[in-house]
Amino acid sequence: MADPDTILLETEEHMEKALEYLKHELRGIRTGRASPAMIDSVKVEYYGSQTDLKSLASISVPEPTQLLVKPFDAGAISEIKKAIEAAGLGLNPMSEGKQLRINVPPLSGDRRQQLIAKVKKMGEEQKVAIRNARRDGNKHADALKSGGKVPEDEIETLKTEIQDLLKKYEGEVDKLVESKSKEISQV
Repeated sequence: MADPDTILLETEEHMEKALEYLKHELRGIRTGRASPAMIDSVKVEYYGSQTDLKSLASISVPEPTQLLVKPFDAGAISEIKKAIEAAGLGLNPMSEGKQLRINVPPLSGDRRQQLIAKVKKMGEEQKVAIRNARRDGNKHADALKSGGKVPEDEIETLKTEIQDLLKKYEGEVDKLVESKSKEISQV
């Protein structure tokens, strides 16, 4: 049977995973500025397998509204162009010899609102995951009670610590969502 420290540690690990997942997902959400993260995980058909674009090309930001994609293998340029067009990001890469230039169009007001709503929804989903971690942690704490080996006050302290973790991680989620929403709102 687990002890209070282990339960607390595992609960925090689950909450941390939810937060990391959210950070990862938010990187792929478009804002008004160009960012390599917008396209680095676009899947490209390369020698018969789906490969992340970042493995096939260097992606730079020469200007705030522009991306430059330089394939390591010049032969892959047309596949990369097709993959970016097919990714549904509303981006239109232009071939320039051995590289692609992508002008990132400004987001419309409606599109900004859609993206902010999507970001909030993603935040809520991870809050649910964090609350589930709390529920599981509390379940394990209650199991200690029935075992009778851990004093009641220790179990109550554990539950308080789990609740504090919940508040901390929900706060982190709110900060991430707010920061990304601001980024999307900036024209």
